Amino acid sequence: MLALIRVPTLAILAVVLVIIAVANLQASPARRAPDAASSRQAFLQVYKVFTSPPCQNCHPSGDSPLQGDDSHPHLQNVKRGKDGRGVYGMRCDACHQASNLTGEHLPPGNPRWSLPSPEHQLVFVGRTPAELCRQLKDPKQTGGRSLAQLLEHVSTDGLVSWGWNPGDGRAQPR
Repeated sequence: MLALIRVPTLAILAVVLVIIAVANLQASPARRAPDAASSRQAFLQVYKVFTSPPCQNCHPSGDSPLQGDDSHPHLQNVKRGKDGRGVYGMRCDACHQASNLTGEHLPPGNPRWSLPSPEHQLVFVGRTPAELCRQLKDPKQTGGRSLAQLLEHVSTDGLVSWGWNPGDGRAQPR
């Protein structure tokens, strides 16, 4: 089980640096001025991860997930649904089991396989670094999550961690 939720230290560190940098940008002027260049560089590392297929495939701009390392539209015409887990007769768990199936390009798995809810889609596809940064700082778009809660989410959520163990034949985030 631990192998399934292993997240590379570098990725966690990059996310932590971004959260700290953004928090510094929002800090009062009495505090030490943030290093804007370092903050931008740290966020660009996180941006590469969020816009990699394991992340962006479940954070599309519409109501259909993407799939594969080339992020093509889901072949079965799957839709988000009201809870992010598909629509009647095409629920995510009809194909996506509790864990990855053995073999290349078989449906990946996680007990909570889903897209974000329609109310909080948190779109990664097609966003510039600046747009994604603003989106991540906007609690209206993150399901009410603060930056600290987002850090907790990307560090401990099992579905997010799946991206680091996406199954045979799939690339990890860059």
